[in-house]
Amino acid sequence: MSAHELEEFPFAGSSYHGPAPVYAKMRAECPVAKVPTAGGVDAWVVSRYEDVRAALADSRLSRALTCAEGAPRIGGSMTTTPEMIISLDSSEHSRLRKLVAGAFTVRRVEAMRPNVQRVCDELLDAIQEKGPVVDLVEAFCVPLPLTVIGEMLGVPSEDLRAFEKDARAFATVDDRAGGEESLAALGRLNDYIVGLIADKRANPGDDMLSDLIAARDNDDRLSERELVTFGFTLIGAGFDTTANQLANSLLALLEHHREDWDRLAAQPELIPTAVEELLRHVNLFATDTTGFPRIAEEDLEIGGVKIAAGDPVIFSLTSANRDGDVFADPDTLDITREHNPHISFGHGMHYCLGKQLGRMEMAIALEGLLRRFPDLRLAKPENELGWHLGEINHTLSALPVIWG
Repeated sequence: MSAHELEEFPFAGSSYHGPAPVYAKMRAECPVAKVPTAGGVDAWVVSRYEDVRAALADSRLSRALTCAEGAPRIGGSMTTTPEMIISLDSSEHSRLRKLVAGAFTVRRVEAMRPNVQRVCDELLDAIQEKGPVVDLVEAFCVPLPLTVIGEMLGVPSEDLRAFEKDARAFATVDDRAGGEESLAALGRLNDYIVGLIADKRANPGDDMLSDLIAARDNDDRLSERELVTFGFTLIGAGFDTTANQLANSLLALLEHHREDWDRLAAQPELIPTAVEELLRHVNLFATDTTGFPRIAEEDLEIGGVKIAAGDPVIFSLTSANRDGDVFADPDTLDITREHNPHISFGHGMHYCLGKQLGRMEMAIALEGLLRRFPDLRLAKPENELGWHLGEINHTLSALPVIWG
């Protein structure tokens, strides 16, 4: 296979089961390939683990340039703004990241365990009372991480579901429509956070958003625009990826890996290792990438291939996680896998800030469901389940389950 034989990006065939089939050939024959994208420009797609990991840590590949005036619109990528932390490079990114990094350390996240367990147990109580048929997306997978991040930031519980709808719409990718739906949702999120910040300025609380307001007002450590953008970015990033990863992982276990579900029910001590393997094996990303491309600031090389200054570059984390040079039997779900250096949370300066929290939420959620409902199963065939289209993540519309 040569680069000119590749179809338009995003490639067809991606699902929660794994990346588009073409990536296996790319890793073997053209691991760094220039391809046309749905946005009308060509971009380099990087598919092999070592190349992806090295490039993610290369400061010459810029996120900020993707938001500059006249930047190429790369197909299959999410709309971002220059003030978002995911759009910043080097020192500017570090400046904002340091403001909240302390809240996501291993120690601080572990201190949150009782609260996460409380939220999980309350949701499971409601499910048990409502059953025996329940939509786990609506009743569990979304409200668990949404409630946790909402409490961290001090978002009133009655506002969380309205915020959820706009945060998910913001994550929508629709190149044909030019991203209008995503931008409209971004405007609504902006308006909500502006109002919430005003409320918290008048009545500050013991929460992360109040701390960010103090950093703005007392120390001038971020601008007002950055404060507003940081608010909705943290909430959106703090629940949507975890909700989708949890729902997709549950579907995989219940429908295709039932023996692993039953084993975890009998051996819950395997849950932490199983979570890491689910993060590696179950494909979260609808385009097989994070949806956040970069642009080369100068001429450079990736995997021995020359990349010119100004060229856009896309990293396939899902393909990297299926690299046979790193993972033994990479297409098999192995809940006892010991060597598992997956990069589902990214790598380099933009690695996921909430990765420890996401891991803990996944583990607590699995343990609770396995303990309460070991005979849990789908209430309708998998081929009748709906998926939201045009999003950066594989997002189930509903996951109806039954037990007893």
